[in-house]
Amino acid sequence: MKKENMVIPADPSDAEDFDVTAEALDRGQRARLIRMTRTGLGLSQAEFASRFQVPVGTLRDWEQARVTAPDFAVAYVRVIGQHPDLVAKAVA
Repeated sequence: MKKENMVIPADPSDAEDFDVTAEALDRGQRARLIRMTRTGLGLSQAEFASRFQVPVGTLRDWEQARVTAPDFAVAYVRVIGQHPDLVAKAVA
């Protein structure tokens, strides 16, 4: 079994800390981008999902880093962050 590359090792003095892999770090950064974009627009998860045609369960999974948001979703969220009204109009 192939072991993932560790990016951030656990702090040995903290019993609750854990190693972070490159994949987990990427998933967390994507989750943060999505959450910050949504909250920056002042929208709840349900409002964001409805306005931009994203299933609310999928949005929750991405924001909570349960699932890695795919590249196209990250690009879509970046465009939403720059032009929210234009995107909302385009998907309506």
